[in-house]
Amino acid sequence: MFCLKNLFLHLVLFSTVLTPLTAFSNAAFDHNYKSYEEILKKFVVVSGPVSTVKYKSLKTNRTELDQFTQSLSSVTQKQFNEWTQPQQIAFLINAYNALTLKLIIDHYPVKSIKKIGSFFSSPWKKEFFSLFGKKSFLDHIEHGILRKKYSEPRVHFAVNCASIGCPALANFAYTAEKLEEQLQQQTKLFLSDSKRNTLNTKSKTLRLSKIFDWFEEDFSKNKNSVAKFIAPHITGDKTLQKSIIDGTYKIEFHSYDWNLNDQR
Repeated sequence: MFCLKNLFLHLVLFSTVLTPLTAFSNAAFDHNYKSYEEILKKFVVVSGPVSTVKYKSLKTNRTELDQFTQSLSSVTQKQFNEWTQPQQIAFLINAYNALTLKLIIDHYPVKSIKKIGSFFSSPWKKEFFSLFGKKSFLDHIEHGILRKKYSEPRVHFAVNCASIGCPALANFAYTAEKLEEQLQQQTKLFLSDSKRNTLNTKSKTLRLSKIFDWFEEDFSKNKNSVAKFIAPHITGDKTLQKSIIDGTYKIEFHSYDWNLNDQR
C-alpha cells in the first residue's frame, strides 16, 4: 500500500510538471519563421517578378532546412486548430514551399519537379513528410486544406511548385501579421510579369498564366470572375478595367513552363 501511494504521488507530481512544459512547447512555435527566412534569403535569388533557387548549394547546406521541416511536423492538429486563420494560412504556405525545396534537393539534380516520381506516381502525391501526425503529400496541403478550407485565391501566387512557370518563390517567410500585404504584393508581382500575363490593347486580348485556367473556380467565387480579379491588378486605367470586366477582352492562356527554377 505504501509503495502504491508513493507511486500515485509521483505520478501526480510528474503530471503537474509535464502540463506547463507541454503548453510551453506548443506556444514555442516561431510564427515569425526566422530560421526559415534566413534560408530563403540565402538561397533564393529574386529578380523582378521572377526568382530562382540555388538548389546545388542548398543540397550541400541542407541542415537548417531539414531542421525547419522537422519542426513543421511537430505541430499537432489541436495546436493548429487553436491558431488564427492568418497564422494557419501562413503556416501552410511556408510548409508547402519549404517541403517543395526539400523534395527537389532530395532528388537533385533534376530538370523538372515532374521528373520526380513515375508515370503512375505524381510528385505532388508523394508521401515524404508528416503533417499533424499523419503521412502527407504536397497536394494535400494545397488542394486538401488551403483551397478547400480558405476562400483566398491569392495563395496561388504564394505557393511555389519549383518551376519557371510558377509565381516567384519569395525570399521571405509568410507571417500572420503581414499576410494581407504579402499576398497582395505577390499577386501584383506575378501579374506584372509580361512573360506570363500579357495585356494587348490592340487585339483586345489577355494572355494569362495557366493558373487562371486550372483554378478558375477559385477566382470566380462570390460572383467574381477571372476577368474581375485580373482587371485592377493588371492595369491602373479604370476605363480599361471596365472593358476587361465587361468581357471586351478575349482571354487566352500561355503554355506552362515546368523547367526547374534553378539558379545556375
